This record gives sequence, structure tokens and C-alpha cells, in this order.
Amino acid sequence: MKVRIPVILGVISVLTLSSCVSSKKYAQLQDRYDSLSKDYNQSQLDLTECNATSRNLQERLDDARSQADDLKKGYADLKNSLDQSLRQSAQGSINISKLVDEINASNQYIKQLVDAKSKSDSLNMVLTNNLTRSLTRDELREVDIKVLKGVVYISLADNMLFRSGSYEINSRAMETLSKIAKIITDYGDYDVLVEGNTDTVPISQTNIRNNWDLSALRASSVVQVLQNDFGVNPQRLTAGGRGEYNPIADNTTDLGRQRNRRTEIIITPKLDQFMELIDKAPESDSSAH
Repeated sequence: MKVRIPVILGVISVLTLSSCVSSKKYAQLQDRYDSLSKDYNQSQLDLTECNATSRNLQERLDDARSQADDLKKGYADLKNSLDQSLRQSAQGSINISKLVDEINASNQYIKQLVDAKSKSDSLNMVLTNNLTRSLTRDELREVDIKVLKGVVYISLADNMLFRSGSYEINSRAMETLSKIAKIITDYGDYDVLVEGNTDTVPISQTNIRNNWDLSALRASSVVQVLQNDFGVNPQRLTAGGRGEYNPIADNTTDLGRQRNRRTEIIITPKLDQFMELIDKAPESDSSAH
């Protein structure tokens, strides 16, 4: 409430000066004056507070307007980005579709590779079992059979087949060779390569010039035993000597040289012959081991 204090003061002065106002009336006017002064002072405080509140609201309004401007700019940028994305969506859809097709093709190819490897591993296992089923435990210590990528490798230690420095097959080896010959005869007409291998120690026989001769003669001896003693068709047989130049171990140690002195029988079936081998595989005979 706004009160015009100077006017009131003037009225009181007039009344006082006229000496026409009683003491009681003066006291009432004094109380009225005090009340109005108090109301005036409170009004001033309220006005100051309102002014401060107004300034605070104005600042908040300015902040809100600034934030609104930022939001408008952000909206505009987002709209431009969305428009650009929509313009690129057609090309993007084509690229995604192409990528999905490539992924599907890759997955199919991987599945084919896994299936082929699983089938190959199974065939290799069956063939290995067929080749070793007739060998005794003692023979298996001196005969190493592996199947790699459809090719069968049968490695025979030289001390099982020959005397040292000799290419004559001893009688102890005939039983093992007879079992290998039976396997070769029973399962198809795939080719058989017999390779002789030596260590690096020079040969000192008068009738053998070097390790080339020794390895070739040993391979020839195995081939002729398979043909003459066990009836393997010679048209399927090849004899070859590799001398000391196909080592599988270190020739500087006794054990390494022993491993390098070997004769390998390498069987290379065609795929249809490989399948025929599995179809004709006899039942396993656990007593053979």
C-alpha cells in the first residue's frame, strides 16, 4: 500500500499549530502515523524484493530463449542429416544387400569346406584302419602308416627289411610284406610307388657305388618281392631311389640316421578307387592286434 506521508505530516502540523486538537485526538493521529510508517517501510521492502525477483525471472527468460535458439539450430542440423541419409538410403540398401549376399556365399563355402574336411578325415581314418588291421603290434613298431590328402604312406624301417649295407630282403620281412601285398591286391588297382631312402653315411660295398645305388636297389628288391612272391601286378608298381636326399630327421644323430634309413610304399588312389576301398573294407579283426 502506498501512503503519501508528507501530506499526513502537513495535516498533523496544521492541527497542532491551531491548538484546536485535543490530546486524545493527537494520540490517535500519532498511532495512525506509526502504523502508516510501518506499512510504508514494509512496502519498500516488498518493492525491493519484487525488483530482485523480476531481474531473476528476466535472466531465466533470457537463458530459456538462448536454449530455444540452440535447440532450433540442433533441430535444423538433425533434419539436414536425416535428409542426407534418406537421399543415400537407396544406394545404401543396394550395398547392404550385396554385402549380405557375399556373407551368405562365404558361409556356404565355409560349410562346404568343413563338410569336405570332415569327409576327408573320415575317409583317411577308414583307410588307415584298413591298412593296419592285419599288422601285429610288433610289426606296427617298425611300420609307420599315414594318410595325407588321400595319399597313403607306408614307411618300413630298413633294419626290418635288410641287413646293414645290403639290398637283399631278409626272411623276417616277408610276413609283413605279404600283408601289405594282400592289402594292395584286395583293394582296387591304384598305383604303388616304392622309394628307397638312406642316411648320409657313405656305402663301402664293392658292388654298390653310393647311396643312390643302395636306395634304388632296395626299392627294386621290394618291388620284385611284391610282384614275384605275392602276385602284385607289376604295371601298378614303380621303384625309385632317393638316396640320402629326402631325410625326415637329423643325420647327425644315431636316431636320426636310423629314421632316415627307410623304404616308403606310397599308394595314390583316384577318388573312385578311394571310395571303392571303403565299400570293400572287410570287418575289423581285433585278434590281429
